Amino acid sequence: MSAPNATTRLLSLVLLASASCAGPPRDEREDMKHRGEDQRHPTSAEGWAAALDDPARDDRRRPAEVVAAMAIREGMVVADVGAGTGYFEPHLSRAVGASGRVLALDVEPALVRHMRRRFEAAGLANVEARCVASDDPGLAVGSVDRVLIVDTWHHMEDRVRYARRLREALAPAGQLVIVDYLVDAERGPPAELRVSPEAVMTELRAAGFAARVVLEALPDQFVVVGEP
Repeated sequence: MSAPNATTRLLSLVLLASASCAGPPRDEREDMKHRGEDQRHPTSAEGWAAALDDPARDDRRRPAEVVAAMAIREGMVVADVGAGTGYFEPHLSRAVGASGRVLALDVEPALVRHMRRRFEAAGLANVEARCVASDDPGLAVGSVDRVLIVDTWHHMEDRVRYARRLREALAPAGQLVIVDYLVDAERGPPAELRVSPEAVMTELRAAGFAARVVLEALPDQFVVVGEP
């Protein structure tokens, strides 16, 4: 068999990158649609940031309340799975303090590069952005105290398997916090993709977690906490 030519090698690299680092979650495109914005992929990560980091979204997302509900203490290590443009990171950075760490994980390299620039500009020295595979958060056993997953859980294919990996990554007394859209929310992903808080708790229990619903005051969304 002849050696692959340059075009074949380039195509292979593109396909590999596409497989391990897919585009932004579908629900975020739906969220943009409800805001009257173009739901096609913007030409840059900054295009996503213009919509997804709009301060007007704070009234719905209430990031400060979500982070407060996570009971984060100074010095903790927190992983944000599906961090996107780094929307939650300033809040998480303050919560863990100078002695703590925040790992902002995403599957899209352009968004990870955007986050790195953003964190450097904002002086968030305790936050690290990483590109990870869609089926593996890449976290060492017992290495994190909290895991946050916002508007990404319904997008995962094998959620029980993924939850088992997160359970292994959590330190003793750790918590997994999942925020996602209610099945009857006015905005969010298509109805067929949505998962109820009851379904999320069932999945987490199948992965060995104790699970409960917290912070029921969020518009359009629920918060489920899993504890190993």
